[in-house]
Amino acid sequence: MTQLRQAKYRQDYQAPDYTISEIDLDFILDPTKTVVTATSQVKRINPQSSSLELHGEDLVLVSVEVNGQSWAHYKEQESKLIIESLPEAFTLRIVNEISPEKNTALEGLYVSGDALCTQCEAEGFRHITYYQDRPDVLARYTTTITADKQRYPYLLSNGNRIAEGVLEDGRHWVKWEDPFPKPSYLFALVAGDFDVLSDIFITRSGREVALELFVDKGNLDRAPWAMQSLKNAMKWDEERFGLEYDLDIYMIVAVDFFNMGAMENKGLNVFNSKYVLAKNETATDKDYLNIEAVIGHEYFHNWTGNRITCRDWFQLSLKEGLTVFRDQEFSSDLGSRSVNRINNVKVMRAAQFAEDASPMAHPIRPEKVIEMNNFYTLTVYEKGSEVIRMIHTLLGEEMFQAGIQLYVHRHDGSAATCDDFVQAMEDASNVDLSLFRRWYSQSGTPVLTVRDEYFPERQQYVLHVNQMTPPTADQADKQPLHIPLDVELYGEDGAVIPLKHLGSTVNSVLNVTQESQSFTFDEVTSQPIPSLLREFSAPVKLDYAYSDEQLAFLMKYSRNDFSRWDAAQQLINNYVKSNVVNQQAGKPLVFPEHVIDAFRAVLLSDSIDPALIALILTLPSENEMAESFQTIDPDAIHIVADFIAHQLATEMADEFLAVYQSIKIDGYRVDHQDIAKRALRNICLQYIAAGDSQELANKLVSAQFKSADNMTDSLAALTAASESQLPCLEQLMTEFDERWHQDGLVMDKWFMLQGSSPASDVLEKVRSLLKHRSFSMSNPNRIRSLVGAFTSGNPSAFHAQDGSGYQFLYEILVDLNTRNPQVASRLIEPLIRLKRYDEKRQSLMRNKLEQLKGLENLSGDLFEKVTKALES
Repeated sequence: MTQLRQAKYRQDYQAPDYTISEIDLDFILDPTKTVVTATSQVKRINPQSSSLELHGEDLVLVSVEVNGQSWAHYKEQESKLIIESLPEAFTLRIVNEISPEKNTALEGLYVSGDALCTQCEAEGFRHITYYQDRPDVLARYTTTITADKQRYPYLLSNGNRIAEGVLEDGRHWVKWEDPFPKPSYLFALVAGDFDVLSDIFITRSGREVALELFVDKGNLDRAPWAMQSLKNAMKWDEERFGLEYDLDIYMIVAVDFFNMGAMENKGLNVFNSKYVLAKNETATDKDYLNIEAVIGHEYFHNWTGNRITCRDWFQLSLKEGLTVFRDQEFSSDLGSRSVNRINNVKVMRAAQFAEDASPMAHPIRPEKVIEMNNFYTLTVYEKGSEVIRMIHTLLGEEMFQAGIQLYVHRHDGSAATCDDFVQAMEDASNVDLSLFRRWYSQSGTPVLTVRDEYFPERQQYVLHVNQMTPPTADQADKQPLHIPLDVELYGEDGAVIPLKHLGSTVNSVLNVTQESQSFTFDEVTSQPIPSLLREFSAPVKLDYAYSDEQLAFLMKYSRNDFSRWDAAQQLINNYVKSNVVNQQAGKPLVFPEHVIDAFRAVLLSDSIDPALIALILTLPSENEMAESFQTIDPDAIHIVADFIAHQLATEMADEFLAVYQSIKIDGYRVDHQDIAKRALRNICLQYIAAGDSQELANKLVSAQFKSADNMTDSLAALTAASESQLPCLEQLMTEFDERWHQDGLVMDKWFMLQGSSPASDVLEKVRSLLKHRSFSMSNPNRIRSLVGAFTSGNPSAFHAQDGSGYQFLYEILVDLNTRNPQVASRLIEPLIRLKRYDEKRQSLMRNKLEQLKGLENLSGDLFEKVTKALES
């Protein structure tokens, strides 16, 4: 049976008994057996301790030496090496062996295609050598790599290259030195044969930085966008945050086998190739923008994550929440701020809110951890970013930047905490953030209930605001939070009403700090229409009883693009909620003409950005719709979503066709105006396909697919054919497969469509594709694309009432439990949210979780989630 896993608690944090100031690593590389020699300078910092505990997993220990002498005072036990009878300061030399080719979990040193590479965050370095594998031990690293020169012509590690040479036996060696102290999770090594794109960047102080981007042979033509994105990120960080790069070289390596998106190792970022490779035939507009964002994210970590790291893993949001905020701002400054904001909020509402309501609910700074890999979550990253954004909203740009500079000045070269960051913000701005700190320790999604009153005789308008955070799996009792509520008031003519009270101007951001509060506005000459939670000023759910007419008004008149989109979302969701009730009661579904007219007005508007029109016309996903319900009925939601799409498609058929045919784009450019036009044109095609004119739809979709000179348009045609199950679908899918089957990243898009298909036999198809020539259970990208698209992106099929979707996921998880526990842990999410479903589905899901719990050697990654789900 599974061994019991021990939880770690933030309150139990203790500084290490020893610290390591310098480490010299020597690698004799071979995929079968790599020999690692680690020579460390160690110093005792707790005078009461005489034994040094080092972490290590899957290692074969060869020898231990202290101060050049063989050392017998040690023991290996439970993934640790405990060395005793040690002097106060000493040189420790450990030699061990590892087998990269057997490392299917992709943590530590492993094989990716023909290359060797590492992934050490969070606790992967212990798979390389015995070490204090914790983020508060910062050392300077020197790394020497020796390997066969023909097989591995490039030998890369952190820092600057300081020496290299060739040996007589066909091997060569390279020595790297990183002058900046870092924790072990930021160590990186890559060995392989690549195509290299080289460039330079001149920093604002005039230093020349060599830029090198390593990609698999034959992919050099897909690297320039990533390089340009890197240079843009370096320039932006200097201009917006005043932060300059600090080494002589910056390297990025793209690998095919990677559990995450990318990793910010100091000076040597290792990337999932998905977030590096792009050209118009293979990458969509979304791919280009994601690459820009992720390249920026990992670069920005150089200061917010590397130069200042985390004291312990409970503080993960210190670096990730802050750096997500920074990459979102980078994307917004370079592109469309409103489009980026909307897309970020969609992630929060569809996925992070669901995480808050799940057995794995946790604050952005967790109090308790069993398996650290399980806390690389949307809560830590995306909600963590929203918490930083709220600080920015409360302080303003100038004071926020002053806080960043103070934070860097105080903590550069150290391991800090979330409290350290908030304190720097508070000290720089003189704004009291004591109540705000609760966002770091309280889990769940707050609900803001807003009611209003208008007093015409006094020309006074009052907003009554209540806040309540429902209990979560980890916390029963909740306290009031400091919630910035951004509001704007409109008169019936669409003019903005100035916010005033007692003769003074009132800031549009209201500070909601109590369970119940009222805000009074004077000189309001008529009943206003409020625009609430503008820009999603806090990660909360809003409860305000908008009428259809008010929402249509805001779609038309709001000065804020986000608020226009948000009004459209609320209008749709109101009819999702009422129609799900109708569907369950056997009553007719309703979607009134005046609602359709509001969307028609948006489609035909000359004043609204085409990208915003496309977003307004894009219905919420079925997962987003599900967040409106305590108990989710995936079948009813699916039927209602189809009904609303069909109503819009048929009632606006002429307009969709006219707009589709009117948009002409010459050639492909990654240009935000062109991206916006393509987005609008392709959403029109999707609605045309969903309408009643199937013959016309089939003709237009086939024509676009065959004439497309870019993946955005090609995939849009394929998506429209799949979602509406057009007659041309099978032929187009076959053509796509024939053309791209040797390109895994492109085939991921095809697999995703297969997994999310509305076809009744989708599960049967997904099962058959596990044997497809382009699919591999060893590649996380393939698994996420096919299996993840079905289990997370196709809720009505996954939650089939016969339990077949649950059985399928169970079989996949059993395979991945030993093969790649991290990927398994991410895939299990829809299965552990059983409490959101009816009793029959709950019973079926619970049964599969019980079977998983009974597995021999259940991984720690799965153990934590399975047990929490069953306990809930």
